[in-house]
Amino acid sequence: MLTFLKIYNRLEETLIGLLLAAMTIITFSQVIARSVFNSGAVWALELTTYLFAWMVLFGVSYGVRVGAHIGVNTFVNLLPKGGQRMVGIIAMIACMSYCVLIFIGSWHYINIMYNLGIEAEDLPVQQWVVYLILPIGMVLLFLRFAAVFYQFIIGAEVHVLADEAKEAIEEHRIHDAALASTEKG
Repeated sequence: MLTFLKIYNRLEETLIGLLLAAMTIITFSQVIARSVFNSGAVWALELTTYLFAWMVLFGVSYGVRVGAHIGVNTFVNLLPKGGQRMVGIIAMIACMSYCVLIFIGSWHYINIMYNLGIEAEDLPVQQWVVYLILPIGMVLLFLRFAAVFYQFIIGAEVHVLADEAKEAIEEHRIHDAALASTEKG
């Protein structure tokens, strides 16, 4: 199981990196083509938009894994550990329910797109293929939330949200230390 998670995590990171690299290459090539050759590919913007959507939906799942999502947890932090755990469990149930609802809606939407057979505007690709990331992303996000839910259930220490205040204080401390060492040297 642990090996599967490592492979999945690595695959997720690799896909996000590849999508970002592809978007960068396409956008850069379009800037050069337009600036130097007064030309460009009609399909480039549409492809970049689709790649961005795929990257975002993979990135949402990744963000849950690394605790990068921001949230307002001031009230929750005032609760005792048991209360924090209960709020976490309720939040994970709400998040997983959201994933299920969006999955169902996106699956119906893809079914409609498939039956209509509509192609993308500038690319020779069926729109249902492009929109497959919606249910895929929701499944991946659901699995990440389910993993966090499990951590809450077993009583493990869980850090789902980024702690902006703690990060800002740490960043300020590092900056002050670097400034102090520069002034001494």
